[in-house]
Amino acid sequence: MSKASEFVHLPIMLDEVLDLLVKNPDGTYVDCTLGGGGHSSAILKQLGTKGRLISIDRDGDALAAGQAKLEAVGALADWQVVYGNFADIDDVFDRVGLDQVDGMLADFGVSSWQLDEADRGFAYSQAGPLDMRMDRTRGQTAADVVNAYSQAALAQMIRKYGEERYAGRIASAIVEYRKTKPLTTTSELADVIRKAMPAASLREQQHPAKRTFQAIRIEVNQELAAVESLLAKAPELLKPGGRLCIITFHSLEDRLVKDAFRTLANPCTCPREFPVCVCGKQPQGRVVTRKGVVADKNEQQENPRSRSARLRCFEKFDDNDMT
Repeated sequence: MSKASEFVHLPIMLDEVLDLLVKNPDGTYVDCTLGGGGHSSAILKQLGTKGRLISIDRDGDALAAGQAKLEAVGALADWQVVYGNFADIDDVFDRVGLDQVDGMLADFGVSSWQLDEADRGFAYSQAGPLDMRMDRTRGQTAADVVNAYSQAALAQMIRKYGEERYAGRIASAIVEYRKTKPLTTTSELADVIRKAMPAASLREQQHPAKRTFQAIRIEVNQELAAVESLLAKAPELLKPGGRLCIITFHSLEDRLVKDAFRTLANPCTCPREFPVCVCGKQPQGRVVTRKGVVADKNEQQENPRSRSARLRCFEKFDDNDMT
């Protein structure tokens, strides 16, 4: 059994997040991805006596670790740790009595602890059960996926979510292996993937199973569907002038966020040749970070997992903008 104190997740671009997100110390903020509590604890330290922070996670270990981290702050502001999936952010708001908030943060990265803890089944570099669930109380596991999906479905998933060029070969190898026995461990799966890859691909710097494990993790946790749900619901949950900050770690997530923010800022669907807009769709706000923010060189050296991160921020129009 893992201890909360062992849960480690270095908060990505912490200073940049605080600068973009916390504009009102007496405001109400939601951290949609509590994790180890790094971002949440830093936000809490910024809040005054009238401030409020709600921190959400669906991982039991993260909830325990985050709770301990926030308790250590000794904050003046009100705060609460809540079990939930950010895909259901509107339901979480109802449960805690929130209407609209001053800011929301979502860090889509898998925590260092989750990746490194063999028992969670995310790691391709060490033996562990094929699980990969963020919420271990429900849903299909990675073992369910690799042992039950058809070869065509596996190939499509690996190609789509892992952007893996050898998806077909890997899917075929998985199906062939499971004819003898089910895949039950991460090391078994990683070995099957490695043997399916052509020799040239094994000379890449990254582990040959990295992209496939990412694809399976996304499928198990329905990560992209959760991102789409959050992006659809969040704007209505922001106060005028409120901000939504999101940290992504791969192109699939980042494309969804970038496109959603662009549409919120410019929803017009009229053909370009039209001299004026006739569709009637009005912008809801502005994109604060046009190209997104990336970690500086020092952070990338200290925390290699920050190298693929990109921070984007959207600000809802306030009353003055809408008059």
